[in-house]
Amino acid sequence: MKEYNYKNLRNVGLIGHGATGKTSLAESLLFYTNNTDRLGKVEDGTTVMDYEQEEKKRKISLSTSVASFEDSNVKINIVDMPGYFDFQGEMAQGMRAVDIATIVVCAASGIQVGTEKAWDYCEKIKLPRAFFVNKMDRENANFDKVLDQMKEMFGTSVVPIQYPIGKESDFNGIINVISKTALVYNAKTSKMETSEIPEDLKDKVEECKQMVMEAVAETDEELLDKYLNDGELCDEDIYNGLIKGCANGDIAPVLCGSAIKMIGIKSMINSIIKCFPSPEHSLPQKAINLSNDEEVFINIDDDKPFSAFVFKTIADPFVGKISLFRVMTGKISGEMTALNTNKDKQEKLNHLFFMKGKNQIPTQVISAGDIGAVAKLQYTATGDTLCSDKLKIMYDKINLPNAVMPMAILPKSKGDEEKISLSLSKLMEEDPVFKVERDVENAETIIWGLGETHLEVIANRIKSKFGADVVLQEPKVPYRETIKGSSDVQGKHKKQSGGHGQYGDVKIKFEPRQDGELDLEFVDKVVGGAVPRNFIPAVEKGLRDCISNGVLAGYPVIGLKATLYDGSYHPVDSSEMAFKVAASIAYKKGLEAAQPILLEPIMSVQILVPDNYMGDVMGDINKRRGRVIGMEPEGRAQKIYAEVPMSEMFTYATDLRSMTQARGVFTSEFLRYDEVPANEVNKILDETKKMRAEA
Repeated sequence: MKEYNYKNLRNVGLIGHGATGKTSLAESLLFYTNNTDRLGKVEDGTTVMDYEQEEKKRKISLSTSVASFEDSNVKINIVDMPGYFDFQGEMAQGMRAVDIATIVVCAASGIQVGTEKAWDYCEKIKLPRAFFVNKMDRENANFDKVLDQMKEMFGTSVVPIQYPIGKESDFNGIINVISKTALVYNAKTSKMETSEIPEDLKDKVEECKQMVMEAVAETDEELLDKYLNDGELCDEDIYNGLIKGCANGDIAPVLCGSAIKMIGIKSMINSIIKCFPSPEHSLPQKAINLSNDEEVFINIDDDKPFSAFVFKTIADPFVGKISLFRVMTGKISGEMTALNTNKDKQEKLNHLFFMKGKNQIPTQVISAGDIGAVAKLQYTATGDTLCSDKLKIMYDKINLPNAVMPMAILPKSKGDEEKISLSLSKLMEEDPVFKVERDVENAETIIWGLGETHLEVIANRIKSKFGADVVLQEPKVPYRETIKGSSDVQGKHKKQSGGHGQYGDVKIKFEPRQDGELDLEFVDKVVGGAVPRNFIPAVEKGLRDCISNGVLAGYPVIGLKATLYDGSYHPVDSSEMAFKVAASIAYKKGLEAAQPILLEPIMSVQILVPDNYMGDVMGDINKRRGRVIGMEPEGRAQKIYAEVPMSEMFTYATDLRSMTQARGVFTSEFLRYDEVPANEVNKILDETKKMRAEA
């Protein structure tokens, strides 16, 4: 593949609701341009873009994939991103590589949650967007209805630059609204052929062209004057205005077709070339100039020294780590060395290539604006900057969603622990949303993802890529114990077994700490040498050893104050060990007599939901033994502040999605420990007893 100037590049993302046909559209584009020898089909598992075993099994995209094709001396990079909400992190990564996102919409289903989320994300990162109304051949397909929905939801910036000929089973062609030309599918030749616009659609096409001209005129004062004076704009002005309007986010052109039937594919390619912005028009990327720590904005520029942004990492079990990047400035050539400014390490860039799904197409040079890949970088991770020593900058990190669902991961077979540890490390490189932590207290490895499906996919990848079977289960709750009352007890340890005996005697008052701190507060109030000074540290050590096991269910004890005020000793038989044992006896007696209680972790939760789901979400919080602290409007939604027990939150990511048709999102963090309600205590104690018996 030859080298392209950035003005002749188009980087197009395919995003939108799941199952709208994004991958099928990418496959049709590749097949039409002779980049594949057959049309890849999702249902057959034959696609270039969805190549992972797990993707073929589930018949959905799970990872962002890249492929490119050439047409009319323009190279078009297609970045296909998952539509399912558990894989939003993949979309966030892919969006850093493109200059425009094409939101794919089903002509029968219309606007769905994923459509709204895709638009909102583009708005958030100020990325130009277009629409492709797919599946025009489906039953109940209705372009006009979908267009009206989009205009109502997203505003007058949404304008149709194409119009379908026919619908459902009669759909057979596309009209270019600007040039007023038509391409119609010829069943005999299986090709799209130029045709006249059907008489009954001429008025509709004129209406659509007026929409386009008005939208274009609004983007430029000179064009507005021309439009007001002449009542129309020439095609060249319209195309130039579309590029400018798209780049500024003022226009969202609407295309249409059927990816499966390959109707509208040629028209889409023409529109990408003529209407979509090239990297020349992309928004400057925010970065830090490391020579003076000042914020700078970098335009795509092939005359500057080299810099690139790594937007994705693939953990390939055969090739090793593959880093996908977009060149921002200059160009990169094989055998070059670049500085990773995030790690302050030099990386050798050997064996550059372009990606076509999982296939690697070797290249010697990758220029500004283009998307490429390199294998086996030692230090580089997703979100890192690679650059020349002459341009020491660091691009903004990717704004990734927070992992909100935890699961404990266990090996099915003993001996697989090392494999699992390695696989988790590799998968975190590949998926920066995915997190792993070690719960030392409960001896569990906890993995965090965006939802149940996300974590199931991780588990399946561990098996398919690294050969280890795992089990996922809810994590253990880190309960705590404390006391509500006070006690005054004696702990006496006396043992005589010939020779030196053992003797330690302590009197200790136990009570709750009053300052809110959780650690043990040990107070020495011994007077007159009742307990010799050299044995007092042993008493404290004995108590500190004990607080890891409470008297109710063996959970760690917090918020405890212990005051040693008296005791006795034997000049021969007393020892540090004897006083440690005496302290442990006092601890057990003292806590049992001081109203021991069970505590549970409480999470501070923030939930963002549309108004119409408020009642359901707040009712659900109450069912989870939570309480709503407050709420406030945020954009088109309401933010609810709540406090909910951790034990009730493990499946909340999935449950909230079901309750709100995936429109609700939340974050949570540990807040404090609260007393477990009396009606829950016995259930928890029984579960703990059973769990420990099984262990």
